[in-house]
Amino acid sequence: MQIVRFATGRKIGYGVLEENVIRGFRGSPFTLFKRFDSSFPLDGSDYHLEEVRLLAPCLPSKIVCLGLNYRSHAEETQHSVPTVPLIFLKPSTAVIGPDDRIILPRHSRRVDYEAELGVVIGRKAKDVTEDKAKEYIIGYTCFNDVTERHNQADDGQWTRAKGYDTFAPVGPGIETEVDPDDLKIETYLNGERRQCARTSDLIFGISRLISFISGIMTLLPGDVVATGTPSGIGPLSPGDVVEVRIENVGTLRNPVVRYSPSSMSQSV
Repeated sequence: MQIVRFATGRKIGYGVLEENVIRGFRGSPFTLFKRFDSSFPLDGSDYHLEEVRLLAPCLPSKIVCLGLNYRSHAEETQHSVPTVPLIFLKPSTAVIGPDDRIILPRHSRRVDYEAELGVVIGRKAKDVTEDKAKEYIIGYTCFNDVTERHNQADDGQWTRAKGYDTFAPVGPGIETEVDPDDLKIETYLNGERRQCARTSDLIFGISRLISFISGIMTLLPGDVVATGTPSGIGPLSPGDVVEVRIENVGTLRNPVVRYSPSSMSQSV
């Protein structure tokens, strides 16, 4: 099941995407998380995909990201492989949805793409054991951990480099019926493949991550855990189009623009 969040006119709602038709339903998927079955509460409304604007599929209170969670990425950045998950946060204000613009900050020197599998939390999770971790996951999505590389090097920590507005593209939907443990993940820049790996190459798997993170901070419905990027990171330039493609999950596409006062008028 592919859950999407969409806007049509003044209405913003959730629905199930079936081929090119969105079937609207009542309420939020996060309040209905335990009821995902044959009695799913559709409201009878149907929308063709071209008639709506897809939005970020969730509104996270926080995005918990993983650094160096693919061995190949640790090697290309000349970092040691971590012995425990290396986590950092992105703010909710960085979130954008499919086809929204990634805006390069005014004084940025190198802004990189980083394709990642996003894990979307379905219900409040605290001190979750690994064997129960997937019971707290509503589904999976595409995520782009956009990063200003010089800020990252200058600061010695990652908040500024990772936290700019528009630096957390997520979407296009939440796939609820996929095994996340061995999926192909790719980045395409202007149609050319730049990253390619499988989630089976993660150093710390999804259950381990949910257990580890929930032992530190409470994960709330709609929060996203971004599981790390493989090798092949590279810079973005104005006019580029970057796509994160994940097998059986979807394609997240975003154009890239240079900062201007008018560019910041898009909703984040």
